[in-house]
Amino acid sequence: MDLILPTEIVTHIFLSLPTVTSALSLASTCRNFHAIFHSSKRLLILQHSTEIEFGPLDDIVQLVTHNASQPAHYRRDVPLSDALIRQLVKAGHVARQWEDIYMYRKWKHDYVARRLLSNPERFKLRRAIYRLWLFDRAFHNIAHVRYARARLEVVRERAALLHNYTTSELAEMLDVHTIIRDVVANDLCPSNGRLRRKYQARYPETTHQPLFSIHLNYPPTASRFIASDSQYHNSSVASSKYQAQQQRWQEHSTHPAELGLEGWGDDIGHYYIVEDMMKLDPEQILYLREHCPAKSKVEAYVADMGMSFENNGETFSETLAFVIKQRGGEIEDTKAAVEAEEVGVVVSD
Repeated sequence: MDLILPTEIVTHIFLSLPTVTSALSLASTCRNFHAIFHSSKRLLILQHSTEIEFGPLDDIVQLVTHNASQPAHYRRDVPLSDALIRQLVKAGHVARQWEDIYMYRKWKHDYVARRLLSNPERFKLRRAIYRLWLFDRAFHNIAHVRYARARLEVVRERAALLHNYTTSELAEMLDVHTIIRDVVANDLCPSNGRLRRKYQARYPETTHQPLFSIHLNYPPTASRFIASDSQYHNSSVASSKYQAQQQRWQEHSTHPAELGLEGWGDDIGHYYIVEDMMKLDPEQILYLREHCPAKSKVEAYVADMGMSFENNGETFSETLAFVIKQRGGEIEDTKAAVEAEEVGVVVSD
């Protein structure tokens, strides 16, 4: 005779599973488990699994339910549904990918200290990702133009969201924001200097140097993404007959002239480009990192976002400094504490 476990015990087993996938897999093992899973307990089981695997759930809910109809700092309570669970899981997978990236970027120079993150550290990292993502969604859009970013009422609107979080949680957000900036500055938009050093390290015996677009003897076509303002470096996308060269470089070409087409400028110009690109949310940055290896592809992606994206850098850093100062601190001290691992996602013993 087959042993049928009581519904209460099976439900307890479902609520003990660590991932959404494991809950779905268990539900497919037999008819009894399938029936219990698809009963009134279904949303409770999925909610619990989502919290364990991708939590904190409340921060994901605030992210995926945000819209322009109410201020970002208002807390939203919404009923759980299958559609909402799917959105939560999608955002959670993005945050989980940043867990691995954080580990390598945090200790990219200090290899001895590199280690896996503990579960509480992973929780804090995901929480910071969701909150930065919410800030991006709320304030890095077409409604927030460059000329209004410094207005006191606009700054206070942004600060109201950050005031929802404690100072230690803001330090976690700063820690993760620094890691994202490193990915943008070195992977998505590498500077001319970085590409030059990378080429020299790979070919130490060569006498050739990468030729960046400022040195080329053909007239460049100005990029839509990079402004003509004097404070921006007018690093251009090559004209159409040079697009084939650019593509060949991405297919492991080693010609220094082709490598030069991938540079995003030096010093001040590169800084302002990174500032603009930091308005992309964590999901968009991962997409570009994985699917757009060529500079032309990144620029084409950004061009589709409209002219409001250009010359209008991210506002999280200045808003964080504003909030920290309101609380009697200094942003430089907070940055130093994060770097020393006194606060942030990872705190040294």
